[in-house]
Amino acid sequence: MQPPQPPPPQRKLNLELPANLNATYANAVIVSQTHSEIILDFIQIMPNDPRARVQSRIAMTPANAKMFLKALSQNLERFEQVHGEISLPPQPPSLADQLFGGFKADDPKDST
Repeated sequence: MQPPQPPPPQRKLNLELPANLNATYANAVIVSQTHSEIILDFIQIMPNDPRARVQSRIAMTPANAKMFLKALSQNLERFEQVHGEISLPPQPPSLADQLFGGFKADDPKDST
């Protein structure tokens, strides 16, 4: 039986931001996938404009997308600890809710 191996030392990265890097504003994202990638299309929707412009497209491996999701979740939790809960606008009803939301399934007990 081999003794347990120590974990590899953590790699230190020096993050470099180019001087001419511009921040891009997006107020929505469309997420799609292929068999080997998760695609994030960050879009900008402006009032009174029927167009939704893709501002940036990011392709990730599924494993990297899952790590991104975890990091984003942790950062949102930290944000809410400092600034309070983030409230979300109400979600519009789904097509199924729109079509069938007014109907209730018949309850066999009510048929007396």
